[in-house]
Amino acid sequence: MKLLRVGTAGAERPALLDRDGTLRDLSGIVPDIDGDLLADASALARVRTAADTPAVLPALDPAGLRIGPPLGRIGKIVCIGLNYHDHAAETGAAIPAEPILFFKAPDTVVGPEDTVLVPRGSRKTDWEVELAVVIGRTARYLGSAEEGLAHVAGYATAHDVSEREFQIERGGTWDKGKNCETFNPLGPWLVTADEVEDPQALPLRLWVNGELKQDGTTADQIFPVGEVVRYLSHFMTLYPGDVINTGTPAGVAMGQPEPKPYLKAGDVVELEVEGLGRQRQELKRA
Repeated sequence: MKLLRVGTAGAERPALLDRDGTLRDLSGIVPDIDGDLLADASALARVRTAADTPAVLPALDPAGLRIGPPLGRIGKIVCIGLNYHDHAAETGAAIPAEPILFFKAPDTVVGPEDTVLVPRGSRKTDWEVELAVVIGRTARYLGSAEEGLAHVAGYATAHDVSEREFQIERGGTWDKGKNCETFNPLGPWLVTADEVEDPQALPLRLWVNGELKQDGTTADQIFPVGEVVRYLSHFMTLYPGDVINTGTPAGVAMGQPEPKPYLKAGDVVELEVEGLGRQRQELKRA
């Protein structure tokens, strides 16, 4: 299923994109797309039944209708740094022996076509297309990568916008360069795990002002999805509605020759993970 949320920011309602590409209202079936839904087998079954007979769901006119983040009430966003071989190489970093972790606050999440704000004082705002993993079952001390995958509810396209000077040159942890407002566009869809045959075979691409910058595949991940979920479950409890951003392939501005083409107000970024939908953001000053 392709689940999404539509409407003005803070007042989104649940929806479904049916097999014919028609947008359909789910608000008569479930109150929202969130961790409570993903953890409730009976509620998910109702949604699946409705998806199999989409005519029972009211059609929505997508014209002028904002697409919001596909997941509401996100618990936490755990991010994996330097998780692609080619990205580590372009930045001159050693291959990590264990996953590098940092966090993004849930309030950084915006819709896939919402404006991204360049922070005040920023000189090095960068782009990163990523595969986002959404947890569907509580995960604690998992024993294998297979168990990790079994705890995934679905997948989405994410944009891990980053400010490299704040992240690397201003002291402390990476979090300062990762948590500026609007720095985590998510969506357009939450695609349920049963529709993603192999999360390690997904092409990812990103364009800036129409120029292809990133063209990678999740096959290049150092730590694959199942292993990431297993690993994290030994350091924290993962709950339904938590999100994991699993890293970015090569092609970020930081990895380019000088002068590095960092983002500025007026730039347009487009990105996609194959099968999970496409995003488009215009950048403006904060």
